[in-house]
Amino acid sequence: MTTDATFAADVLEHDQPGLVDFTADWCPPCRMIAPVLAEISAERPGLTVRELNTDENPETMRAYQVMALPTLMLFRDGAPVASFVGARPKAKLLAELDNLLG
Repeated sequence: MTTDATFAADVLEHDQPGLVDFTADWCPPCRMIAPVLAEISAERPGLTVRELNTDENPETMRAYQVMALPTLMLFRDGAPVASFVGARPKAKLLAELDNLLG
């Protein structure tokens, strides 16, 4: 779990692409996508998957203008390169990520 305080080190300064899951405990679609993200994290060692609880870490959520949950944001070289809003099947998410990561 990343936080407002650790976001820069966990995501922006990380040497691998990072997928950040902006989530909240009260969000049913967030709970639906959590196991999918855990599988992707285990299957893709070149991709760092982080979770950020927006209720506990509102600064990062505001900084990246996250307006809906779940929002998945792909970061590369310290900058966001893509954003996906809403839960989606694993195959669709992998296809979207593969298109972006090549």
